[in-house]
Amino acid sequence: MFVARDCSVVKPHKRLQLIFRAIYFIVSLSKKVIRKNTRILSAAIHSPPYVAIDIQSIDDDGNDDEPLLHIDQKALSGFVRDKNFDSLCQYGGVEAVAKILKTDEKLGISGNEIDMKHRIDVFGSNTYKKPPAKSFLSFLFEAFKDTTIIILLVCAVLSLGFGIKQHGPKEGWYDGGSIIVAVILVLAVSAISNYQQSRQFEKLSDESSDIKVEVVRDGRRQPISIFEVVVGDIVCLKTGDQIPADGLFLDGHSLKVDESSMTGESDHIEINDTNNPFLLSGTKVTDGYGHMLVTSVGMNTAWGEMMSSIICDLDEETPLQTRLNKLTSYIGKLGLLVAFLVLGVLLIRYFTGHTEDENGHPEFTGSKTKADDIMNAIISIVAAAVTIVVVAIPEGLPLAVTLTLAYSMKRMMVDNAMVRKLSACETMGSATTICTDKTGTLTQNQMKVTEFWLGKEAMQNKTSSEIAPSVLEMLLEGVGLNTTGEVYRPLSASVPEISGSPTESAILSWAVLDLSMNIDELKQGHEILHVEAFNSEKKRSGVLARRKGENTVHTHWKGAAELILAMCSNFYVRSGVIIAMDDVERMQLGRIVKDMAARSLRCIAFAYKQIAAESLQGNKKLEETGLTLLGLVGLKDPCRPGVRAAVEVCRDAGVSIKMITGDNVFTARAIAIECGILEPNDDLNDAVVEGVTFRNYSQEERMVKIDSICVMARSSPFDKLLMVQCLKQKGHVVAVTGDGTNDAPALKESDIGLSMGIQGTEVAKESSDIVILDDNFTSVVTVLRWGRCVYNNIQKFIQFQLTVNVAALAINFVAAISSGEVPLTAVQLLWVNLIMDTLGALALATEQPTNDLMTKPPVGRTEPLITKVMWRNLIAQALYQVTVLLILQFKGSSIFGVNEKVKDTLIFNSLVLCQVFNEFNARKLEKKNIFKGILKNKLFLGIVGMTIVLQVIMVEFLKRFANTERLNWGQWGACLGISVLSWPIGWLVKCIPVSSEQHFFSLSIVVLGGFQFSEFQFL
Repeated sequence: MFVARDCSVVKPHKRLQLIFRAIYFIVSLSKKVIRKNTRILSAAIHSPPYVAIDIQSIDDDGNDDEPLLHIDQKALSGFVRDKNFDSLCQYGGVEAVAKILKTDEKLGISGNEIDMKHRIDVFGSNTYKKPPAKSFLSFLFEAFKDTTIIILLVCAVLSLGFGIKQHGPKEGWYDGGSIIVAVILVLAVSAISNYQQSRQFEKLSDESSDIKVEVVRDGRRQPISIFEVVVGDIVCLKTGDQIPADGLFLDGHSLKVDESSMTGESDHIEINDTNNPFLLSGTKVTDGYGHMLVTSVGMNTAWGEMMSSIICDLDEETPLQTRLNKLTSYIGKLGLLVAFLVLGVLLIRYFTGHTEDENGHPEFTGSKTKADDIMNAIISIVAAAVTIVVVAIPEGLPLAVTLTLAYSMKRMMVDNAMVRKLSACETMGSATTICTDKTGTLTQNQMKVTEFWLGKEAMQNKTSSEIAPSVLEMLLEGVGLNTTGEVYRPLSASVPEISGSPTESAILSWAVLDLSMNIDELKQGHEILHVEAFNSEKKRSGVLARRKGENTVHTHWKGAAELILAMCSNFYVRSGVIIAMDDVERMQLGRIVKDMAARSLRCIAFAYKQIAAESLQGNKKLEETGLTLLGLVGLKDPCRPGVRAAVEVCRDAGVSIKMITGDNVFTARAIAIECGILEPNDDLNDAVVEGVTFRNYSQEERMVKIDSICVMARSSPFDKLLMVQCLKQKGHVVAVTGDGTNDAPALKESDIGLSMGIQGTEVAKESSDIVILDDNFTSVVTVLRWGRCVYNNIQKFIQFQLTVNVAALAINFVAAISSGEVPLTAVQLLWVNLIMDTLGALALATEQPTNDLMTKPPVGRTEPLITKVMWRNLIAQALYQVTVLLILQFKGSSIFGVNEKVKDTLIFNSLVLCQVFNEFNARKLEKKNIFKGILKNKLFLGIVGMTIVLQVIMVEFLKRFANTERLNWGQWGACLGISVLSWPIGWLVKCIPVSSEQHFFSLSIVVLGGFQFSEFQFL
């Protein structure tokens, strides 16, 4: 029971009774109650000047959860957060806190549902309150902030007021009311779309924060969600992990933590049980490994309080959105210029008497014209001009990017890729080089010991019966004590459960199953004095251990075979004899390692050295020379199925693959040939390089050789970072895969950081842009395909939208200049705006990737967003539409024998239907078959069908609202005929080859570093 410091002193009249019960209790349960603890003296010094004893009934079964209710949660979380060691000592140290929380230091908590629920009820869950998400109304309000929309609404309200005053409420509301309804419809559709995408991004954000952690429950090490961690849990920590809750250090070695996320200090803090056992939620393990006892979760931690006040920024602006905003700005300015010209021309024509009413009389007759009529005319002219601006500004471009990013993110999640940064989706489409790890990415990450060598002899059956007892004893020590893996033996199962990294698990499995190792006996019979944790730079791990009751200390090393061999002076043979390792023997052993590596085996060596305990004298540094080689093991990790085909796809797409691995040159070369990164007849001298060699090149040599290097072996994280920097300096767009903490600099430096979801540490994941959930290289290629799809879909929409912009602006401008009338009203233009902005974006932004995308070279950093192919298609369609619509404007009445209002309806109907049919053309920028794969995109077909139905309703049933006249079957047929002609025109235009020279007009949007600018060139 947790005893508060202000607990009351025991009353005197109960003293004898309590003494009797205490003596009986101590005698019967002394083994459980009395614990030797090094902190007892400290606890006694800091304890209150009285003793409080809480004695349960003798027949208590110990399963009562009620004592947890009496724990002072505030005090418990407070001294951990404040790192108050004195307060911890007052409660008896870490072991006492574990007992208070009813946690077994070795077996953990029970993990049954009743216990878990009780702990959550008492201490809370490991979640934090989130700030409220933006509501739909806030998105609607943001949409209303647009200046042009506000001006349009003001004009609509004025028109509504004057219309009602002039014609009465029954007839006068149509003009102004129609504009208001149309504006609200456009804004509502836009707000709904943005709201849905926001919800989608929030969902993906929640999934990205669902970290997996390992805990010990019922003696079993098991992975759980970070949200399922409860107070009392024992959490397993290793390098790269994020600490999931506040807690106390139980045991471990060389544990260091980066607390910069909490304190801002970049120094790594050493965690130990002597003066700093405190671990804070949200911090990262940078070195070592260990176990922690969870004392506070969720909102009771400083991290939870901080995160609850942080609003996740889901409005990240990607580079492509930045470029499109620049394009939108320039097109908007062009539209504004056209609108001012139209406004000026219409006002001049009106006030000079060149406009006529329905009866053919001049609308303005000087002082005879009523003030209300003048105001109505001016308002309608201003509304028309403002509507031109609304249509001209392609605000659908950023929306299209958002839609296609959201859609691709959702689909990529299904394809085992979780996007953490939106910009990575589009940048991946431009990748020219992928630097990939070997283990777990190109290979299956299912290690198995296939060979075991004792000295220069291969042990055929790898069992303990063939090994001398003295050698076996040292080998099992080297395996069982120098490991971060664990072995759990369920009572009901004969096969033990082994956890840890793939390499550790494979070695432990071999030792347990083939060598009959009992790891629990080993650990109980030895005292660990010091540990050198494995890291990717040293490529080895070591342990200093002493057998209990003896005065001899053993140094054990395990790691990359050639590095361990260099530390050895002797080696064991099968009989247990130690043989000195001369140059000839060393060369023969080295040849064995190379031969294993050439067969794609990872070679691990074990070595040890025996020293007297007296020689340590407080110096616990592990010996690194004069060791005796215990043995060599070869681990096989087969290539993943489909990797070779995926590499081939990348090559066809113009993307080079570079494999960066910590294995030696021979293993790396064999795997690279197996995966198709290297061909057997390639010049391997230039294609394969060791990290140290690459590191020692001059800058000029690196820049010359970087393109020809395909494999880097024995690389350190610094070598990977150096390669990424060199590739970027040569203009490559670089994607990098990484899983370790030390990979973080390279992941951040790259254009696209890809971390591994299974083997990746939390530090690596936080440094990356995309998490590959299945650690598979094939998924990396899938991300590349989706990246290209995003870019391609945006280009489709740009082509479609600019065609509408040019056609709508041209017809209104020319008609206004020539006749003083605008054939398309404000409501009609708003409807066209809705079609091209929102519905068009939905239709074209959700196109799925095709195999054709992977047959083109990657798009460079400075490639124009609007290509020559797009200009060809765009100009052809725009010229056709403008020509047809102008013919209808000037000759439509005579051709069809209709009045002006029907003619204007024909123009409006033809313009809308032309956009509907042109959406099909936009699906394929270069291919002539625009219908290929169309049945796969049900959303596209649904939007096209909905647009046609709504257009029929607009023309036939909303005459007053849309200012249209009903059309007969012949007129509808004419409009459809005009529109469907865009298909053969598009087919013919695609027969025209696009030269490599600049067209007479080109628009390029260039991104240089962090500076974006647009450039119009008239050549």
